[in-house]
Amino acid sequence: MEGKVDIMKKIKSAYFAFLLCAYAISTVSAQEMKYDVLLKGGHVIDPVNNINKVMDVAVKDSKIALVDTNIPESDSEKVFDVSGYYVTPGLIDIHVHCFHTSQTSNFPIIADHHHFPSGVTTVVDAGTSGARNFEDFKKIIDSSRIRILAFLNIAAPGMGSAEIEPSEFDIKLAVETSQKFPEIIVGFKTAHYYSLSSKRPYDEAHPPWASADSILAAGRLADLPIMFDFHPRPPSDGYPARSFREIMLEKLRPGDIYTHCFSGVFPTILKDGNVNPDVISARRRGVNFDIGHGGASLSFKTAIPAIKQGFYPSSISTDLHNGNVNGPVHNMVNVMSKFLCIGMPLNDVIRCTTVNPAHEINHPELGNLSAGSTADIAVLETVRGNFSYYDCSYLGSGNAKINGDKKLQCVMTLRNGNVVWDPLGLNVPLLEDIPEGDKYWARPPQDW
Repeated sequence: MEGKVDIMKKIKSAYFAFLLCAYAISTVSAQEMKYDVLLKGGHVIDPVNNINKVMDVAVKDSKIALVDTNIPESDSEKVFDVSGYYVTPGLIDIHVHCFHTSQTSNFPIIADHHHFPSGVTTVVDAGTSGARNFEDFKKIIDSSRIRILAFLNIAAPGMGSAEIEPSEFDIKLAVETSQKFPEIIVGFKTAHYYSLSSKRPYDEAHPPWASADSILAAGRLADLPIMFDFHPRPPSDGYPARSFREIMLEKLRPGDIYTHCFSGVFPTILKDGNVNPDVISARRRGVNFDIGHGGASLSFKTAIPAIKQGFYPSSISTDLHNGNVNGPVHNMVNVMSKFLCIGMPLNDVIRCTTVNPAHEINHPELGNLSAGSTADIAVLETVRGNFSYYDCSYLGSGNAKINGDKKLQCVMTLRNGNVVWDPLGLNVPLLEDIPEGDKYWARPPQDW
């Protein structure tokens, strides 16, 4: 009997020891799963938080959990070695055209296909849709993996021939639509109204400032910024000039966005090679200057002297559409590389593709790696070598090429903490590191 009691004591002791061991293992396991993803050893550039050094970035439940040095690898389910790369907030491109089912514009691209490979996690469609067809565009927005926001065209049918018809500028409907979808519509856009290439004369129904005045009225009523795609035009048809000075000093409001700011046909740079004082005055009033590269809206003859004089853009954007995706734009990192090679520091290039555009569209929760922010992350690499970049012409003024010694490329993009671009397989184990018995090595039954 005494022997049986001893045996029972030993069994109980072993059982409790097993429970303690199991508890300890589960506790360690819970600690190991503190984070879902850990980006280890990258050079973090986050202008919002004044970070520009090697740090680790941890993600939990699709949010940034921690940015710190030496976060233990054992705390995360997945660890990505990003040493030697730059880790930045997901990039923001505030001038694209991605309403690809539009019936009035025939050149938008599919955002999911073209932006993740360059680290872009948020895009803003620049006026492809108007109030009349925005709900059709919203179907694309709702089904896309990338975050899509929108500037609503003041022309109710959206981009196309309606942009030069004041009868289509429906201020009331534009304001109502923006108020119905405040989480998506970030402002209004006007474009292509009697550009320099237009041969059509002004008349009573088509005065010089019809588009600008209509969109300014909408902006005031909705309290939203405006993106201006504007061409100055000399006096004609008995009407006064639609001058660059007037748009800079009188029309544009603080917070408004002047896109295509380094186009070769706008007097951003004067004949003496200096930045136009009117542009400097507009910036001091709070006007934002956006690149909007596009197929004809970035000229090195304007951009290079501006950068040399310290006049940096507020935001770098692509104006990406299917007319320029194969050149001269290609993608966001190609445009960023051009600005690196003409003298902008990398930190400022990142600022112009993260925090600055986030504030221009009144979404300050984007463009940063602050704890609690959505885990939209770009992992970038600077490649050294011999590279060429070319700009684009307008009105047949020709193109120009520069040589540079560097380019940016994207090696990983995370959207909501999930890997959506990984051409190098940073998210994938090496074949020789996969242990024997892992499910990878399972083979199908021989009788299949």
